[in-house]
Amino acid sequence: MKLFVVTLLMLSAVVSGCNQAPKNGAAPSQTADSNRQVQVKQTAPQKKEIQDPRAVASRLEQIAVSVPNVESANCVVFGNTAVVGINVPPAMDRAKVGTIKVSVAEALKKDPYGVDALVTADMDLNQRLWNIRQQAMNGRPINGFAEEMAAIIGRIVPQMPRDVNPLQSQPPAQR
Repeated sequence: MKLFVVTLLMLSAVVSGCNQAPKNGAAPSQTADSNRQVQVKQTAPQKKEIQDPRAVASRLEQIAVSVPNVESANCVVFGNTAVVGINVPPAMDRAKVGTIKVSVAEALKKDPYGVDALVTADMDLNQRLWNIRQQAMNGRPINGFAEEMAAIIGRIVPQMPRDVNPLQSQPPAQR
């Protein structure tokens, strides 16, 4: 009988101990069946709306040129997207050019307008950007501006496998 009473007392002590609130002032823990939802604020910086494309382009060019070994930079802004072309010394090896490109991207990331900018060190693309920038600065209408920019961005951004749609299978030709 003593064993039964001792077991019953220990069981009641364990059960009552688990249901008490913490003594140190901490809030009681949530149970697994609680239906409360946790709401968090967005911590990633929102993309700023570009109001003056020329001013943003000049600002991003200045940031890019401030990076060592960048001789000049050309930036074109369309909509809410910026493409920055950089010129580096022609004798520079490919690995160093890649490092400079990353450095420019890191510098642009600190600017609210440059956080989503595309950076290229390709000479051909940079020349195209320069031509577009000159025409835009001169106020001349640009024929095929969207197609030119799509071609430039297509060369910068790689094709992602998830973006490829499989070809529809066509029925075999009858013989």
